[in-house]
Amino acid sequence: MEQNQPNLEHSPFITYVRDEWAELSGNIKVPITREEFEALKGINENISLEEVSKIYLPLSRLLNLYVTEKQSLHRETNQFFQRNHRKVPFVIGIAGSVAVGKSTTARLIQTLLSRWPNHPKVDLVTTDGFLYPNQILKERNLMNRKGFPESYRTGKLIQFLAKIKAGAARVEAPVYSHLYYDVLPSKKQIVDRPDVLIVEGINVLQVGKSKNSRHIPSVFVSDFFDFSIYVDADETDIQRWYVERFMILRETAFKNPNSYFHRYSQLTDEQAVGKATEIWNEINRKNLVENIYPTKNRADLILQKGKDHSVSRIKLRRV
Repeated sequence: MEQNQPNLEHSPFITYVRDEWAELSGNIKVPITREEFEALKGINENISLEEVSKIYLPLSRLLNLYVTEKQSLHRETNQFFQRNHRKVPFVIGIAGSVAVGKSTTARLIQTLLSRWPNHPKVDLVTTDGFLYPNQILKERNLMNRKGFPESYRTGKLIQFLAKIKAGAARVEAPVYSHLYYDVLPSKKQIVDRPDVLIVEGINVLQVGKSKNSRHIPSVFVSDFFDFSIYVDADETDIQRWYVERFMILRETAFKNPNSYFHRYSQLTDEQAVGKATEIWNEINRKNLVENIYPTKNRADLILQKGKDHSVSRIKLRRV
């Protein structure tokens, strides 16, 4: 997508093409096995270990520099104040459209960063858990706007991140089930002072008031990030990936009688493509255009994907 973007004569980003970026790996070998890699990939993301070597390994090296610098600043600040303040996690935000590959990007970064010796504990939290439960969304007539800003308990997400940045121990995050398409009230994820915390979700770079809010919040989710990434692709490619994923889920997860989308498992190929396209156009595309894509240039780094899910360009904010 490249619509409605300001024409900046002096861009705040430095752009690297794929081969230029790959040279930044520093000849480091990919520290994950093929078995680990296969487990990290998304349902229909046909990416290779070469992609990890050329794109995600240099990215992990760059992020390691940022984390190391933050850790050094913490030590020097403690020395300056002659106090032993608690170290707080380095927080990375990852944003982008539904079906663009955010989750795979987040899992790859988590795994690669955890292999660096100075920050082995890397946790990952998705913002899906901070959606309102379906019961509340139904009461507010928001089920068809699930994923839009007003469907999130943003205040709860901000409180969670505030505790993380205060160095609190054992902070609870709600857990979301894609099988049940709902928040699980009896399940919590415990985040206990990791070295790095990755927060992944379509909404993490959004600012401004939501449709049902009377005011613009004074604190934004992104205020708690030390680094942010936006995963980008052409809208037509994202739509195709969404439909392809829907078709695969129809033959797998949707077959489960407990799945919220079990009713779609009996659709014909033509009906399934039609339903997926309808959901994309009426919900996900609208949310992308109105709320997600406008946050792209707020990121510190943009991963631009091509038709096959491989990253073709990387834009890094100047420092």
